[in-house]
Amino acid sequence: MKKHLPNAITCLNLLSGCVALYFAFNQQLNYAAYMVGIAAMLDFMDGLLARALKAYSEIGKQLDSLADMVSFGVVPGTILFGLLTRADATPTGVPEDVLPFFGFIITIFSALRLAKFNIDTRQAESFIGVPTPACSIFIASLPLLLEASPALYEDIILNPFFLLAITFIFSYLLIAELPLFALKFRNYTWKDNATRFIFLILSVILLALIKFAAIPLIIVLYILLSVIKSVSTK
Repeated sequence: MKKHLPNAITCLNLLSGCVALYFAFNQQLNYAAYMVGIAAMLDFMDGLLARALKAYSEIGKQLDSLADMVSFGVVPGTILFGLLTRADATPTGVPEDVLPFFGFIITIFSALRLAKFNIDTRQAESFIGVPTPACSIFIASLPLLLEASPALYEDIILNPFFLLAITFIFSYLLIAELPLFALKFRNYTWKDNATRFIFLILSVILLALIKFAAIPLIIVLYILLSVIKSVSTK
């Protein structure tokens, strides 16, 4: 029975993604964002539980990718679609009814990222390219910022050039040959986990100080610390 628990949690991840899609297509982007957060926690938990129970299986690996494709592939594309629908297409020269579909470029590159991860033996202990949950959390934070302080963030987040830049930058980062650390602890010594501890401590401080506004900064911090770790190791 216990060997099926990680897969059950993965299925809850998939369900969260489906619910997020419902909210996103109904322009309730803040609720879609909350569901992305729930999906990300479930995605972390299924891996943690699989390692704790040693309940590894090929079906679990494939199911995890399929669930991630919905929660961290289709959903962020749909959130960007919703944001681009509200943006002014005029400055870009792109027809107003075409611009929102650029958001699904993230969905395409998320599929490439997940396919690459499944066949890349280098990514057992770390990542090559930004993981799809990190990309999705960054994108999902945008409607939360918009809801929390529209006067402060509306001109930035609903700027079509900003949204297109986010789309193209993260599409590249998803498949880039960029080493990033994973939050997997083999032990809890500072020497072996200094980067992880620094990331977690700074993340907690940022969340305490600036709340939702910390989320995109935490993703940027994750990428920067990974680059610093990679360069220092070399």
